[in-house]
Amino acid sequence: MTERAGSKFIERGAHKGKGIAVFTSGGDSQGMNAAVRAVVRMGIYLGCKVFFIREGYQGMVDGGENIIEANWSSVSCIIHKGGTIIGSARCADFREKEGRLKAAKNLVQKGITNLVVIGGDGSLTGADLFRQEWGSLLDELLGRNEITAEQREKYKVLQIAGLVGSIDNDFCGTDMTIGTDSALHRIIEAVDAIVSTAYSHQRTFIMEVMGRHCGYLALVAALTSEADYVFIPEDPADVNWPEVLCDKLVQERSVGQRLNIIIVSEGAIDRNGKPITAELIKKVVVENLNQDTRITVLGHVQRGGNPSAFDRVLGCRMGAEAVMALMEANEHTKPCVISLEGNQAVRLPLMECVQQTKAVAQAMEDKNWELAVTLRGKSFKRNLDTYKLLTRLKPPKDAFDDRGHGKEGYTFAVMHIGAPACGMNAAVRSFVRNSIFRGDSVLGIHDGIEGLIAGNIKNMGWSDVTGWVSHGGAYLGTKRTLPGNRLGLIASRLQEFKIQGLVIIGGFEAYQAALQLSENRDDYEAFCIPMMVIPSTISNNVPGTEFSLGCDTALNEITEICDRIRQSAQGTKRRVFIIETMGGYCGYLATVAGLAGGADAAYIHEEKFTIKDLQQDVYHMATKMSEGVQRGLILRNEKASENYNTDFIYRLYSEEGKGLFSARMNVLGHMQQGGSPTPFDRNLGTKMAAKACDWIVCQLKGNIDAEGKVNCKDPNSACLLGVIRSQYTCSSLKSLKEQTNFEKRVPTDQWWLKLRPLLRILAKHDSTYEEEGMYMTVEDRAFGDSLYG
Repeated sequence: MTERAGSKFIERGAHKGKGIAVFTSGGDSQGMNAAVRAVVRMGIYLGCKVFFIREGYQGMVDGGENIIEANWSSVSCIIHKGGTIIGSARCADFREKEGRLKAAKNLVQKGITNLVVIGGDGSLTGADLFRQEWGSLLDELLGRNEITAEQREKYKVLQIAGLVGSIDNDFCGTDMTIGTDSALHRIIEAVDAIVSTAYSHQRTFIMEVMGRHCGYLALVAALTSEADYVFIPEDPADVNWPEVLCDKLVQERSVGQRLNIIIVSEGAIDRNGKPITAELIKKVVVENLNQDTRITVLGHVQRGGNPSAFDRVLGCRMGAEAVMALMEANEHTKPCVISLEGNQAVRLPLMECVQQTKAVAQAMEDKNWELAVTLRGKSFKRNLDTYKLLTRLKPPKDAFDDRGHGKEGYTFAVMHIGAPACGMNAAVRSFVRNSIFRGDSVLGIHDGIEGLIAGNIKNMGWSDVTGWVSHGGAYLGTKRTLPGNRLGLIASRLQEFKIQGLVIIGGFEAYQAALQLSENRDDYEAFCIPMMVIPSTISNNVPGTEFSLGCDTALNEITEICDRIRQSAQGTKRRVFIIETMGGYCGYLATVAGLAGGADAAYIHEEKFTIKDLQQDVYHMATKMSEGVQRGLILRNEKASENYNTDFIYRLYSEEGKGLFSARMNVLGHMQQGGSPTPFDRNLGTKMAAKACDWIVCQLKGNIDAEGKVNCKDPNSACLLGVIRSQYTCSSLKSLKEQTNFEKRVPTDQWWLKLRPLLRILAKHDSTYEEEGMYMTVEDRAFGDSLYG
């Protein structure tokens, strides 16, 4: 049974004296350090004695210097590092009872009765066994006179909380595991780099990615890179796959495609269970097609590098929730695993999740492939189905009649309004191909409202959007212009091109423009068509959604830049960096990037601050510097305050920090809008556009007469597609108007504000921990069945 995180207000020192330890076990993954940092700092905040256990279970068995008490500065400057600073190792000793006896003795001697285990299902299963045996182990130690009767009574219960750290995303019960999003980043970076060289030489590249028993990485990487073919263990290829593969490659080259990318999971098999290796695929391609073919095995590159912003926030959220779960547990509480369900932190019974994970392996062993895909979850199946649809070389023949026209023949249009954001191109590609797949036509409106009025409108074909997924910006062009007093011109263009459905992909301006059109339906029949807004803005300031297309990429850009800026101070004296982010009056970027970057403070417009607050933060920074911290990071939203601007805060820190630290200032500007879209934004754009296509068709079927005239006047036929509490939700633009502060261009209710107490606690400020509504953000990534699904 799922236990949702409720609202918790826990004061500093509320659990003084309790012993808690954190360790990482099994394979490492990016984001583990963020989780370790959160466990340590949340534990200290609550008054606990927090310990590192180095080298996983082996360190627990060996004891001594492997179990050391952690302090606040022990986890400074680690959030951006990959791997795990406390080490991870396989341990044969712990599998034997004698090894577990040694481990129990070492924990009792340190007063540790709460464990946070960060690892895979094997590590979590070992922890559950340890807890079950705990009482008998203490009895045996007491009988040997290795512990006292007082110790036996005082430490009689061991509590366990697990966090899943695995790049494979192979654990049932959580939508995303710590490290998966970062691994996808490494894969996509490699694919994007290889595409350029493959294009130059007309080559075929075969990329092997990790996933011995789970094809998630291969599948999502293929979906977000437009790979031509993918091999995964859960959906094995038919035994005639060589013929199918070669036919597809030949067709693609015949229409002018210069390169091919094939992604294969290391555990890929055919329907008979025979392994399909990269070498075997190369042999098939070379012998049958004589194509220049290369193999790239990414291997442990996927585990390396800095964690993505999503994994950092995921680690922070899960680490803090694990500590809370342990502090609230009693002797009857079952061990739990902290999971991501949609965009909320939940606690699940640990062994139930382990058993579900093993059920997938059993289904694959029984060659029940359909069940294996189902057990992986709805998101996995939807990813698989979407990949197969979007990578067809051309639409199916049965989508057209004898004259080559679409059987339904609807005409849709797609356009951008607002600033460019990464993921826009992926959304356009998906909308175009989903529509054409059904037999409909799509018109691309270039340069927003200006292009629509000028008639800069072109029909878009299946191959016109090839290669769009990996590119930032907006190939259709975009402007911030609103309809204003030119509604008549816009209506005439919609009628001229016989547009029956409109998708607008953009930010707050897109929402405003669609609202203006829908509010003038009584005066212009051309506006009585289904209209869908797909929110796409780095500011994440559009009502009706908790997450906008493009802000994951922006957060990763900010996080990476902050990493480089702090690295520039390596070897210098103590230094504080003041960084200005975009966002208008919305402090989302500053807040979540601050959490992901381990910022000491983040100033935003929504949370008013005074000169006294600024002075207190300066003194707080000075205190941390005196405790051994070398570098500080302060983020400020561009419109946080009219008078306390970035330059003022920089000069304040410079003046007050004389003799203690120096200060530097950076305004990130439009770098936040650039770069290549993250896997998260590519996937989100693909899924949202597919749902927009389905929605428009549904609206048309209920509001079109026999002559093809569309008459949509219901407010629910002009909507914004958003993500709310883990679900895709269509909200009428009329209803959203009441939830909007048009002066500040922000929603009246912003969920991410509840992340701010955690940011302050992890930065050693006095605060109150509030859990309810603190959603997992970038960032994964992915939000499982909702976003990555």
